[in-house]
Amino acid sequence: MTGQHPDRDTAVSFELFPPKTEAGIEALERTVDALATAGPGYFSVTYGAGGTTRDRTGRIVEMVRRRTGLPVAHHLTCVGADRGEVDDQARALLDQGVRHVVALRGDLPEGETLRADGYRDAAELVAGLRRIGDFDLSVAAYPEVHPEAANAQADLDHLKRKIDAGANRAITQYAFDTETILRFIDRARGAGIEAPIVPGIMPVANFAGLKKFSANCGASIPPWMEEMFAGLDDNPSMRDMVATSVASEQCRRLMAEGVTEFHIYTLNKPAVTLAICRALGLPAEARQDRAA
Repeated sequence: MTGQHPDRDTAVSFELFPPKTEAGIEALERTVDALATAGPGYFSVTYGAGGTTRDRTGRIVEMVRRRTGLPVAHHLTCVGADRGEVDDQARALLDQGVRHVVALRGDLPEGETLRADGYRDAAELVAGLRRIGDFDLSVAAYPEVHPEAANAQADLDHLKRKIDAGANRAITQYAFDTETILRFIDRARGAGIEAPIVPGIMPVANFAGLKKFSANCGASIPPWMEEMFAGLDDNPSMRDMVATSVASEQCRRLMAEGVTEFHIYTLNKPAVTLAICRALGLPAEARQDRAA
């Protein structure tokens, strides 16, 4: 149905965000060590609006590479900078041995507009990065449509522009309605997008916070989730069990349709992510058995 790659083993990647404090960075080191036991294909590290976490992002990328030996994708945005600045940063990443990049337009800081001398969108950024070097490029996709898109077709057309410009894969924003993800993949295939489309999986870490964040980014919360998580923010252990069950079931349903790759938004919290991986058959012991 989805046109993914059913002959491949299930693979996961993990997204991290840069902590604001030294204590947070020390805690993230322990988180990274724990997450690495699940055998992710790579980690990715986010980037603040207008590049506000540039230095911390670079520091975390290097820390994760050093501790795990795994590829790490550096998020790179083009808002708030001219093309020369973005190109210089891209060259610096290559010099540091970072080839994996998640190429995003980025959210504009309040009151700012796109630079006239900058990349106007992620498709232009991808094309620019392709001119600079041999990057492994991921871009964003939106099963429920980007909030700024004119409509679903315009949003899909823009995704195709990003892929045609040279992106290797698309990672979706999370969507809790699994049928929405499957329909989106089918529409993308119908539009001639052949690159892998990797569903983004968002474990619920705080339901009230998730509702607020989702309202701002255009992701819907199904009524059944409202009922399932009602009152659980006051019962973290139960919430974590339910969150693991919900995310694992979504992954299993997607796997039944041929989806084999998942990008988990860890929120820097390893327990639920590791439980999901175990439910998908990705504990460290299983990897060691396959390698033996």
